[in-house]
Amino acid sequence: MLHFLPAPLRGTLAALALACNTLILCWPLFFGALLKLLLPVQTARKVINVVMHAVARSWISVNKTWMDMVGGSHWDVEGMEGLDTRHTYLVTSNHQSWVDILVLQYQFNHRIPFLKFFLKQELIWVPVIGLCWWALEFPFMKRFSKEYLAKHPEKRGQDLATTRKACERYKTNPVSVFNFLEGTRFTPEKHDQQASSFRHLLKPKAGGIAFVLDAMGEQLTALVNVTIHYPDGSPSFWDLLTGRVRKIVVRVSKQEIPAELLGHNYDQDAAYRLRFQEWVNLLWEEKDAQLDALHREFPPRS
Repeated sequence: MLHFLPAPLRGTLAALALACNTLILCWPLFFGALLKLLLPVQTARKVINVVMHAVARSWISVNKTWMDMVGGSHWDVEGMEGLDTRHTYLVTSNHQSWVDILVLQYQFNHRIPFLKFFLKQELIWVPVIGLCWWALEFPFMKRFSKEYLAKHPEKRGQDLATTRKACERYKTNPVSVFNFLEGTRFTPEKHDQQASSFRHLLKPKAGGIAFVLDAMGEQLTALVNVTIHYPDGSPSFWDLLTGRVRKIVVRVSKQEIPAELLGHNYDQDAAYRLRFQEWVNLLWEEKDAQLDALHREFPPRS
């Protein structure tokens, strides 16, 4: 609709739309969070959460509108059949760009329960949006390096405790718990540093979703495994704002979570940890092969 405008002007208008959308709808979230603190009754909290999630979905809907207006990206999406908002899912995807998050929200809004991302603890300080994530009870994780844990072994297992605490809050309502298995965005530099055996992916970090399976167990209906491909290369956020993302390919696979992987302690059971890592690596081998096929099917624009 706005393709006739110069790209910088489209980007400015989209950025303003995103900023206004966020600044307007953040206040109901802040008010809801305050009410939950003042009314620690489970029934009241449940009703407030429903309202807050409706506000968050409205935020996504407005974002979808400006994305369509400035971008007009061609979407090629397969595999959404069989998903609904009544069940709890574990969701994962490959990760190439900050655009991935808006792509996931665009496609899954009103199709599955509201996505709850695992976030680095530092992101709570992102102006406005960090507080919105906190108000919506997104789980914030403090990650420690192996070197730090060697010096401070008392911190070991803190991620699991955080995950369990977050997941406890999700037991009364359907939710989609999301985790980027790679832990960070793919870049050629990171790929080389890791010496990753995958062509299009970084090495998966199994611990995050293992903790979710430990904490939530049979509450999880299925794994929703998402593969995102941008034929013209990984876009920047400015590319999205200016409408320069020509095509977005999304493949979704709803997969059963093996029963033997539920309810075990990833940190303390070495045999289980090995089985779990083998399962995750198999998922990643299949995703890498799928990305190979998508690169051939959807080559970059010449």
